Amino acid sequence: MTEFTPDQIEDFKEAFGLFDRIGDSQVAYNQVADIMRALGQNPTNKDVVKILGSPSADDMANKRLNFDAFLPMLKQVDALPKGTYDDYVEGLRVFDKEGNGTVMGAELRIVLSTLGEKMNETEIEALMAGQEDENGSVHYEAFVKHIMSV
Repeated sequence: MTEFTPDQIEDFKEAFGLFDRIGDSQVAYNQVADIMRALGQNPTNKDVVKILGSPSADDMANKRLNFDAFLPMLKQVDALPKGTYDDYVEGLRVFDKEGNGTVMGAELRIVLSTLGEKMNETEIEALMAGQEDENGSVHYEAFVKHIMSV
């Protein structure tokens, strides 16, 4: 498991505090994924639910945890295997029918909404904003660079 430096832990604690809406030094379970993403991690919602112990929808909305309980969870997420730039490019290359480095934006939208961890229309629009050229094509290498830099 990854060991964080004292400076990193202090930064994480500060970010964690920004999500404390009540002032009790705790956050709701349903905020954990957002905090992890704000800290540069990219867990799937499924990973987060598993790490939280598969809580019910009611628990997700109402249960809270403190930073000391959160930090080991963050370490678990940090230790998960991560996709690389090449992995994502290779995955999108499958949809490059003409071999010109582009995929159709409409096709990419369908994939994002139907495969894997499905995205909703709002999420897809936010992700795709400014990525399509005048022909509705997406240059997938630039797209992956954009996604990985966010």
